[in-house]
Amino acid sequence: MKTTNLLLGLAVGLAPTVASADDLNLVCSADIVICELIVERFEKTHDIDVNMVRLSSGEAYAKLRAEARNPQTDLWWAGSGDPHLQAANDKLTQPYESPRLSELHDWAVKQAENADYRTVGVYSGALGWGYNTEILAKKGIEAPQCWADLTDPALKGEIQIADPNSSGTAYTALATLVQLMGEDAAFEYLAQLGANVSQYTKSGSAPVKAAARGETGIGIVFMHDAVAQADQGFPIKVIAPCEGTGYEVGSMSIVDGAYNLDAAKTFYDWALSTEAQNLMPEANSFQLPSNRAAVASPKAPSLDDIKLIDYDFAHYGQTDVRQHLLDRWSKEIGAAF
Repeated sequence: MKTTNLLLGLAVGLAPTVASADDLNLVCSADIVICELIVERFEKTHDIDVNMVRLSSGEAYAKLRAEARNPQTDLWWAGSGDPHLQAANDKLTQPYESPRLSELHDWAVKQAENADYRTVGVYSGALGWGYNTEILAKKGIEAPQCWADLTDPALKGEIQIADPNSSGTAYTALATLVQLMGEDAAFEYLAQLGANVSQYTKSGSAPVKAAARGETGIGIVFMHDAVAQADQGFPIKVIAPCEGTGYEVGSMSIVDGAYNLDAAKTFYDWALSTEAQNLMPEANSFQLPSNRAAVASPKAPSLDDIKLIDYDFAHYGQTDVRQHLLDRWSKEIGAAF
């Protein structure tokens, strides 16, 4: 696996440094541990050299858009599904119907159908938060169980959430609140929540990692990211909000104009296999895999136990809808921070 040469090439706007048919230029939007593990295992069983860079899903989408006339990426793996759908809507990715589609859960296939097969679901996970039990107990703050609880003035400075412009996690949160409350009410809520936010992070999982380190009380994240911190022994309690919540379909897409198309399809098919998806618990990743035969960790939050909204992936993955919400967030929430 190579990272340095690819990053240097991207930094100066050059074409990928390696251009043989046995290479793959991959953007990974999952946690760096699973990114590195999945590439390592793929390379062990395939004669393909992977050049991998890790970017949050919002950054990955921006990269694909900036490179549309001269693609330097072959495949985008992981990250929340909305930016993948937007990339599909913008024709930045290309259709591919993997022979493994029949092995997948309905929600993963639905993601592909919503995008005319320009993307596919690889895992899912619900939105919630993790809180540091020691910090809240020390300050005498009651643990928040609902979205409404997060606006309690007692939590001022104790919440972190990512910026939806860079983070797919945060965009899922934004779209979730709009669907739960209506757009205007959601932005009123976000303004109240903002009074308690100490930082809008770049990465979606960063808030709960900060909570685990004792730097903040609460991190709004996908629940599996909070489980990962608790599993490492940090004093993190995982919450699914009482009013209901959204969820992600982490996705995978082949870039339109991919130079190493055959290698991209090979990785794509492998990433949908049980062999690949069973690696997630090994990397301390607790998402639910899209292959029906893959085995999720028993610690993974079950969607059946969580009050989920009927998240409209097709609508909130549309370019104009997503851009409207991001622009409004930047103007009303980000600018006021």
